[in-house]
Amino acid sequence: MPRPIILGVVGDSATGKTTLSRGLVRMLGENNVTHVAADDYHRYDRRQRAEHQITPLHPDCNYIDIMERHFAELRAGNAILKPVYQHKDGTFGPPVYTKPAQFTLIEGLLGYHTEALRDCYDVRVFLAPPEELRRQWKVQRDCSRRGYTTDQVLEELDRREPDSELYIRPQQRWADLVVSFMPGSRGDQSHLDAEIVLRKGLVHPDLTDFAEPGGKGVTVDESDTEHRLFVPGDIDPALGSAIEESVWERMHFASHLRSERLGEFTVGTELHRSESLAIVQVLVLYHLVTARATVALGGEGTRADQAQAPASATPQG
Repeated sequence: MPRPIILGVVGDSATGKTTLSRGLVRMLGENNVTHVAADDYHRYDRRQRAEHQITPLHPDCNYIDIMERHFAELRAGNAILKPVYQHKDGTFGPPVYTKPAQFTLIEGLLGYHTEALRDCYDVRVFLAPPEELRRQWKVQRDCSRRGYTTDQVLEELDRREPDSELYIRPQQRWADLVVSFMPGSRGDQSHLDAEIVLRKGLVHPDLTDFAEPGGKGVTVDESDTEHRLFVPGDIDPALGSAIEESVWERMHFASHLRSERLGEFTVGTELHRSESLAIVQVLVLYHLVTARATVALGGEGTRADQAQAPASATPQG
């Protein structure tokens, strides 16, 4: 049995980690994905954090050493007894026996904080929306789902800012994909612009053919260490579909996954779809299934810093 493929989705609170991940889980199949929230490894509950005057973003507020051991066990295909942090009331629940599935998604604040943690992932994603937009999202989420008032959320954001700057945002330098959703010309959640930094730790699909002349619309900028793909929120759906199709063609061995649509998300009870979100998700999906195919054929993985698989084990794109 091939080892699990591990995806990391890291970013500050309310950067869209769950929205990005939910579509990937739906596409891969609930039974094929184990989800782990790094918040479960908080050292202190909400009351204790207030007493210690420490935020959950600070490494000392988390059991980093246990995270390292548990994530390494999951990568090796072994089960763990995972702690549980309950966001609704800020307390801890009973631990849960957790087995890795074909794909394991680890989502949280400090997933790339140490080298031992970083070594656990096949694909590393970091979400970095503009701070003003993130604050809006956090107020909306924490007031509607976690029982906070607006003033409490804003006060907490200000208290967390030094730790965000010191510990959270610097982690993006370790990511393979840095994704920044930002307000687009239409000003709504379904039409956010997306800037995607594609680092060369992984071999990404070449999308330069879709760059539009004059620097408008979709753009691709290349340097020695990374590509920058910009997708406007008001992209023509036909162009968005063509970009998705070009990526799907590079993972023909995973065509059975196309039973679900990417880019869908909910606001309240209403279903919406975003072309820019779909393109980000299909790029992440490409790396997950490519890594899975490579490992299944005897390779270690698809990262440049991992032992390379034989040429015959690497899917051709």
